[in-house]
Amino acid sequence: MSHLEEVLSPAVEAAGYRLVRLRLMGGKTKTLQIMAERPDGTMNVEDCATLSRALSEFLDAEDPIEGEYLLEVSSPGIDRPLTRLTDFARWSGHEAKIELAAPDETGRKKFKGTLLGLDGADVVIDSAGARLKFPFRAIAEAKLVLTDKLIAEDLKARKHA
Repeated sequence: MSHLEEVLSPAVEAAGYRLVRLRLMGGKTKTLQIMAERPDGTMNVEDCATLSRALSEFLDAEDPIEGEYLLEVSSPGIDRPLTRLTDFARWSGHEAKIELAAPDETGRKKFKGTLLGLDGADVVIDSAGARLKFPFRAIAEAKLVLTDKLIAEDLKARKHA
């Protein structure tokens, strides 16, 4: 976990949300991207505004980032990034794209398949009929693939929220 995540995660949680992903991107003006959600997995525009105000106050008081930057707060979206080990279990049965930090023994870094859940701290997927297992720590980036099944589940969750 990065220093900024250690500082900001408790502030996000204190506001009633869960940190999904944090990115600080350079450029002329830095951008601090915060992706968050409610504990039930939802996040609407009002939630983004509420969290943005809470974090702005926190960041003004704590000043953990040097120089000027823009704060950008968003929801994970339907085709969300998978950043925590528990995400891979939660979204089991859905398609995902996984990129490893380094190539596996076959020389591949990118995989697409259906999440099958976890085997200890390993992520398990079915890719073209092959059962593949990756250590969670070896995954550089992962995200859900937008499918009809995922959209249907999202709509169902919104109705119940």
